[in-house]
Amino acid sequence: MPMVDSCAMLPQLLLLLRCLSLTVAQYTSGAPYSSCKSLVSTDDGQTWEYYACQPRPMAMKQFMQIKVDPENITCGAPPERFCTLENPYMCSDECDASTPELAHPPSLMADSEISGPITYWQTVTWSRFPTPLLANISLSWNKSLELTDDILITFEYGRPTIMVLDKSLDKGRTWQPYQFYADDCLEAFGMPPKKVSELSATNVTRVICTEQYSRWVGSKNEKNVRFEVRDRFAIFAGPGLRNIDNLYTRMESMKGLRDFFTFTDLRLRLLRPALGGTYVQRDNLLKYFYAISNIEVPARCKCNLHADQCTSRDGTLQCDCEHNTTGQDCARCAKAFKAKSWKPGSYLPTPSGSPNTCEAAGSLGSK
Repeated sequence: MPMVDSCAMLPQLLLLLRCLSLTVAQYTSGAPYSSCKSLVSTDDGQTWEYYACQPRPMAMKQFMQIKVDPENITCGAPPERFCTLENPYMCSDECDASTPELAHPPSLMADSEISGPITYWQTVTWSRFPTPLLANISLSWNKSLELTDDILITFEYGRPTIMVLDKSLDKGRTWQPYQFYADDCLEAFGMPPKKVSELSATNVTRVICTEQYSRWVGSKNEKNVRFEVRDRFAIFAGPGLRNIDNLYTRMESMKGLRDFFTFTDLRLRLLRPALGGTYVQRDNLLKYFYAISNIEVPARCKCNLHADQCTSRDGTLQCDCEHNTTGQDCARCAKAFKAKSWKPGSYLPTPSGSPNTCEAAGSLGSK
């Protein structure tokens, strides 16, 4: 029996293992559209079979750029005392930007707190009441993203009584409301209150005002404000998102649905802080302020179903494009391929979709 050079076989073995892993991931991982291609055998030999594909979700807070406006809204310059709503007459806490242990910069909205004390960004107190205490927090990625789960904002010392979540599709040049939050939606925004659980397939993209996260409940455990994505998905995919194929079918066929979950930037407009009651107590304005300890944005890079990987390059997210496409979002054909032949990939037919690969220059048509 002739001896086989194991070193010579190594590249082929690695290729086979990679192809096998791609195929297994495509069909058994429970994550549809997770691979762009796999190697298949035909009568003419092995060839690549292409699929619509998308990157896996990531915790996007690790990539976001935070900007707070106005610049002097962050506490600590000059140093300032503040109180808490639970014990408003013990004003022994201090914010001081020149002392690391007492500083509360914007970066603390995105830090990791696996162990140790909770850290948070904090504003100045409402010492200039009745002038409104307003703060805008812009979160930028310089990249189109698609939400895959709930946005979660964690407030310390009480949730705002009035706020707005905005989104941008053009890197912050224009904005549109995503959701309104208020303890009284009619008074604050002239809108009747509504819950996501009350939405249906025909109005799932409606911008609503919710009172669910704004009313004072007197509990330190009530810290979170959500933008419910999973509950909207469940309208199509059912409880537990078990019918995920139906969700992807609707994403493809329902006008505006994918765009609803797409953004490049988010913005929090904080319009009135937690009051700890029904009115502002003018004799103790040091207990009114905003403080955010965490912002979670679970999302994936939007690659137009032409990439299964998205990487950070020089601080910017970039799709690793397949299907002869190129660009940050794989939104055009690569050089030497027909520019007019570009189309986004399609979720249909499920579960593999259609890759809509760019045609080579001079070809008569796509398969």
